[in-house]
Amino acid sequence: MKVETFLFSLYVFFFVPVGTIYGFVTGWSEWVGILGLILIGGLAGMITFYLGFAGRRIGARPEDRLDGEIHEGAGEQGHFSPWSWWPLILGLACATAFLGLAVGWWIFYIAAVLGVVALIGWVYEYSRGVHAH
Repeated sequence: MKVETFLFSLYVFFFVPVGTIYGFVTGWSEWVGILGLILIGGLAGMITFYLGFAGRRIGARPEDRLDGEIHEGAGEQGHFSPWSWWPLILGLACATAFLGLAVGWWIFYIAAVLGVVALIGWVYEYSRGVHAH
């Protein structure tokens, strides 16, 4: 993951100075652009940190090595639950929350409660029921 870490670190070193320069050019009067650019740099920094941390934890992947072969990347890539309905419910709650921003706050509050329930259900999916570990 060294390549991915390097690429995202370039974003940090681009967006944060550009946000600062943008602030000087606009006379620090247009805060949406300034904060947007600096926050994009911060998001890229968080992704850089995660990729660097994960890369040290899992070691070199076949695509990270010059002598890596395609067949070395075959097999299980992670743990996914194909029968889970919680992501769908969470997505519907987010869509309803955006509808609530446009139509009325009372819809947003209902969607927020549904979103919390869906998020808790998704996190604790393997802690109870048939698939408990």
